Amino acid sequence: MLLIPDPLRERLAANFRAGPRHDPVPVVKLYAPWGVACWLITELLEDGDTLFGLCDLGLGCPELGYVSWAELEALCGPLGLGVRRDERFAPTRPLSVYVGAARLWGRIVEDEALLADAARHMSPLPPDPARRARAGTAHPDMPEGETP
Repeated sequence: MLLIPDPLRERLAANFRAGPRHDPVPVVKLYAPWGVACWLITELLEDGDTLFGLCDLGLGCPELGYVSWAELEALCGPLGLGVRRDERFAPTRPLSVYVGAARLWGRIVEDEALLADAARHMSPLPPDPARRARAGTAHPDMPEGETP
């Protein structure tokens, strides 16, 4: 199986071209069948190799980051197993919701109830800089000295 076929590759590239303020729905989920590592990929950078998305190596702290497509394809686990694409992955939310849920649960989750719970805890709009300045905090809804 081709790790990321051309139609998905085009969607990933289009998400990158949409710019940094775009909150895309993940396009592809990759996973290591010999462990718990998985990646929700949203973008492919112009170099054709660098992928961006939510990366979870199974250490309890998923994070947004970059990963090399070539390096993922080169990974080889027990019995020669390589990284796979989850063909059943059907994302329902933008990446920010998956990130919020991952922060709450310490892993990437796909359960709709958990995603909905994370979405309820998220601010619907980015913080207003004027409100933040008036409040004198890093985030308008956070106590003084704390950051989101």
